[in-house]
Amino acid sequence: MSYTIFLVEDEENLSEALKTYMEKEGWTVKLFHDGDQAQEAVNEKPHLWVLDIMLPGTDGYQILKNIREVQGDIPVIFISARDQDLDRVLGLEMGSDDYISKPFLPQELIIRVKKLLTRVYGPESEENKKIDLNDYTIDPQGRTVVDEQNDGQVVELTTKEMDLILLLTVQVGKALSREDIIEDVWGENYFGSERAVDDVVRRVRKKMPRIHLETLYGYGYRILAS
Repeated sequence: MSYTIFLVEDEENLSEALKTYMEKEGWTVKLFHDGDQAQEAVNEKPHLWVLDIMLPGTDGYQILKNIREVQGDIPVIFISARDQDLDRVLGLEMGSDDYISKPFLPQELIIRVKKLLTRVYGPESEENKKIDLNDYTIDPQGRTVVDEQNDGQVVELTTKEMDLILLLTVQVGKALSREDIIEDVWGENYFGSERAVDDVVRRVRKKMPRIHLETLYGYGYRILAS
């Protein structure tokens, strides 16, 4: 699949190098060299934003906030050369999906981008076939859920809600621990409580009441076929 990536980085030499590496992967890359340029594009929908925090004009935090308000399901990787722990925590709390600190090798970012794109959009395989479950049609490639009993209405899910549904429905009946879910849905850099899993499960149950999302007390969750 050809992905479109918006790269926001004011260091022109670095941004051009990263663009070259990304294009070698077959991805389409649009560059922004300041925050105001990027701010004008938040209504567009690339597959991924790679976003520096320290930018001329609008900073990365504000851009991320605006992206989340307009396009809540688009994954974002934060880049920063400032206080790493603070930026990582703030970025994840605001809704970034991954974080990389300067200096880094372009290959390291490529690896992180590949991993995130695969986690969000799925691998190019049988796993991308649509799943029919309790009159919901789940499309892993398009990241949509359609309620067939409600005139084909699209179920509006956040990024984490969709990640959870895809993780559990591609392996119906398999029990996953909260730790497994956090690693797959939030990533290895997640610092928060496991209660975040329970919160997402609660919201999914409310939005998709016919899904049999079973709690395994003291362990985790699984989805049953019926």
